[in-house]
Amino acid sequence: MQQIFVNEEPIEGRFTVTGDDMHHLVRVVRIKKGEIIRVSTAAGNNYLCAVSDILDKELLVDVNEQVNSTELSNKIYLFQAIPKGDKMETIIEKTVELGVYEIIPVQMKNCIVKLDDKKKKNKLSRYQTVALTAAKQSKRSIVPAIHDVLSFKEAMEFAANLDLLLLPYESKNGMKDTYDVINGLQKGQSVGIFIGPEGGFDESEIELVKDKCKLISLGRRILRTETAAICSLSMLMLKSEELELQ
Repeated sequence: MQQIFVNEEPIEGRFTVTGDDMHHLVRVVRIKKGEIIRVSTAAGNNYLCAVSDILDKELLVDVNEQVNSTELSNKIYLFQAIPKGDKMETIIEKTVELGVYEIIPVQMKNCIVKLDDKKKKNKLSRYQTVALTAAKQSKRSIVPAIHDVLSFKEAMEFAANLDLLLLPYESKNGMKDTYDVINGLQKGQSVGIFIGPEGGFDESEIELVKDKCKLISLGRRILRTETAAICSLSMLMLKSEELELQ
């Protein structure tokens, strides 16, 4: 089933699809009358709709039913150190599938990649496209925002109002710390998780956050930065989904 995101709610039970979405559905997918697509609005509402008419420059789809949101009850913010190569795209794709709410790229001291303003702008546009594609594939109800690149200090200021901050590092009690923190998560709490770069966190960064973040472990093995992000989101997703059952 195809998925699209639109800004407005349906008018008299109908959506009018234009632009890139219309082109993709009609010219690429070659959708037919009567086929069902999923439409999510900016307000987070979701509808199953049947294609009713295919015109030259617009596609008309009629609402069959409104369906439940696919979002987690906990808003998870990923503060991701900028990795080298195309790893950031992999991180965005997989964490969007896992339910991340927003992603904030962070320029940390030990990041191998240093981006100038032009590269930051180009990367951001590409990153948001990756997020959109992943959101469609995984049938999200929203498209997670990808923020401008922040410094570590700026990222901490951004995260100051979140309910819980986590940082995978060297926790004194190993996985017990991780279990206790994850198990204590409450429904509706916002969570920020900081993932370090290939070169690891600088000691000055740990000093800055040690009284603000809970240091956790991701196990006895050393994980790559992209693996650490996916692992962290997987644990948080599992707990958040569990809370929905209570």
